[in-house]
Amino acid sequence: MVKGIDIVVGLRNADIVGTDSRALQAALNYVADLGGGTVEIAPGTYLMYDSLHLRSNVAVKGTGTVVLRKCDGFSSRLVEDGDYGEEQVAVADPSGFKAGMGIAIMDSKAEGFHITVRTITGIDQKSLLLNGPLLTDCMVENDAVAKSAFPVVSGYYVENSKVENIIIEGNREKNDNLNGCRGGGIFLYRASNIRISKVEACDYNGDGISFQQSNDIVVEDCICRGNTNLGLHPGSGSQRPTVRNNESRDNGQVGLYLCWRVRKGTFEHNRILRNGETGISIGHKDTDNVFRDNVVAENGTYGILFREETEPMGGHRNLIQDNVIQNNGSGNVGFGVYVGGETRDIDIVDNVITDTRQSGEKLQRIGIYIGKKAKRVKLSNNVTDGNAGKAVQDDSTG
Repeated sequence: MVKGIDIVVGLRNADIVGTDSRALQAALNYVADLGGGTVEIAPGTYLMYDSLHLRSNVAVKGTGTVVLRKCDGFSSRLVEDGDYGEEQVAVADPSGFKAGMGIAIMDSKAEGFHITVRTITGIDQKSLLLNGPLLTDCMVENDAVAKSAFPVVSGYYVENSKVENIIIEGNREKNDNLNGCRGGGIFLYRASNIRISKVEACDYNGDGISFQQSNDIVVEDCICRGNTNLGLHPGSGSQRPTVRNNESRDNGQVGLYLCWRVRKGTFEHNRILRNGETGISIGHKDTDNVFRDNVVAENGTYGILFREETEPMGGHRNLIQDNVIQNNGSGNVGFGVYVGGETRDIDIVDNVITDTRQSGEKLQRIGIYIGKKAKRVKLSNNVTDGNAGKAVQDDSTG
């Protein structure tokens, strides 16, 4: 990144003074319009009524303790169908919305990438005017709704940017869920060469850090904790991610979830702890990745899971090396590593896969499970003693 202008945003005694997302965005836009540089955020808590929208060639850096807190959510049903390409929606109750607020529009069929996340540019009686078109039809008959739900930090089509040393508070108790295809404490879409470091993404009603269709993303020295869905969520064709020295813990579902087509990534020196279902989940065309020197412990069912995929869609050619995978499982179900589906060409090498709890508390029943349709799973120099049931169960025929 070329060094450009530096500007400071703060609650007082700064280049731009403000207490919410408007001041932060004004600073970021100013720096971007001058060709790039750094926005320093002075210590304090800033209320986010909309995403902080990243811009190319701009670094965002907290100095001291900087908290970006998601505003309380509000929702209202649509009273007219929101048509594909339309740039407004009519709602039953506009009282909780205002110009400049982030908004998500969806219905029971428009989910995932079909959810539209926009900024309200104005309000005309019951119509919310948007800064861009709806991505799909949102129909009244399908319970269409508008919600003040958005990523706290968002980057669409940006490159060569940084986010460093901030705390993102998702305020999940007072917000509706927004899934990781369009949301998260931090959310990137079709971005490239972005570095996220020393960020704590917590308490978001969705994912902690999600990046989709984004290449060469670096996430390091971050904490994702207490988020409703996933902690770290690279997905949808993201190439060459580097995820290292992070902690993803106490999230509702999965600590590190590789969605679809995550390839040639490096995931190392992370701590993946106490997530509701799975520590690390690998699946649909997630190939040629390296998982090394991670601690994956005390997750609900699986330490590392290769999901049930057919052979063309399997998570092939992944290396699991030098990890500590222990004390995973609850009830009668628990696996250190589970290789499901028609997954092939997996190397599981030099790992410690065990349960260190007292004998009556051991829940990691099987250290390594290899499913019937898996092929060419290589095991070498793993420590697998101490599991409650079998150290290794290989049901494969290939």
